[in-house]
Amino acid sequence: MRASGNDTSRLEWLLLGQSGVLTWAQATEVLTPGRVRHLVASGRWHRVCRGIVCAAPGGPYTREQQWWIAVLAAGDGAVLAGLAAARAGGLRGTWRYAALDVLVPHDRRAADLLRRLPLGLPAVRVHRARHLCSADRRPGRPPRTGMARSLVDAAGWAGTDDEAQEIVAAGCQQRRATPAELGAVLDRLPQARRRRLIRQTLRDVAGGAEALSEIDLVRLCRRHGLPVPEGQERRRDADGRRRYLDAYWRRWRLHVEVDGAHHMDVRHWAADLRRQNRVWIEGDRILRFTAFDVRHRPVEVAAQLRAALTAAGWRP
Repeated sequence: MRASGNDTSRLEWLLLGQSGVLTWAQATEVLTPGRVRHLVASGRWHRVCRGIVCAAPGGPYTREQQWWIAVLAAGDGAVLAGLAAARAGGLRGTWRYAALDVLVPHDRRAADLLRRLPLGLPAVRVHRARHLCSADRRPGRPPRTGMARSLVDAAGWAGTDDEAQEIVAAGCQQRRATPAELGAVLDRLPQARRRRLIRQTLRDVAGGAEALSEIDLVRLCRRHGLPVPEGQERRRDADGRRRYLDAYWRRWRLHVEVDGAHHMDVRHWAADLRRQNRVWIEGDRILRFTAFDVRHRPVEVAAQLRAALTAAGWRP
């Protein structure tokens, strides 16, 4: 039996919205079971795993198809979570997830779900969620946790503390979520992993330091008894564009730049030198450190900060 025009339109919209991945139930709501089996047998569609089909010949799956397969294979109520959900929401970064994280209602049996998941795809970790309120859900494509919940979970499931901090800082720096929104998620999740570390990172972000290297600088100052910088300072450059200084002690007119990998690029390097000259011309002192030094040579960095602040009039 051929599908009607309305059914064909429904199928096209469904395939478009779900990156070509459907459950058997979804496919047979539009087409007859015999028609679906014929599409699979003819090679136009293929079976991903039990209960899941893809409207394309077998082959490498796109990132979006991987997300859909994980969510649909996990069953009713499942949502994409963690770093994958944050990526689906627009978070940019170089982190790679070793597994796709999926949240399911707490009364579901994760072991049963794992047996249904397909081979030849990234591993899928199924987490049973006791706390998953409407504020933590985002009805997207695919269904996923909201950005704040995604960032908190991703930080908790990250491989290292540094990676956890980077994810939280990047989410705030890219304006994907605010520290207040992440704090509200932590309030709802008293058992969240790395809860204390995430709280501290959010306090530093709220204080004006957004990149992880800047957060490390603030913590270095606290550990070594130095005054804490006031965070990012906004300035206008010669062309009238708004620029941000990484860290600034206004009282002592000391400006510190923490250079990441992008500063090694020739174009960035030249622009940084021009900006540094302008800071000096305006009467500020300027120090520059690499992010590596801030993290791995804190004693040397602290000594130079102390000397610069003392020269500018600071007294412990």
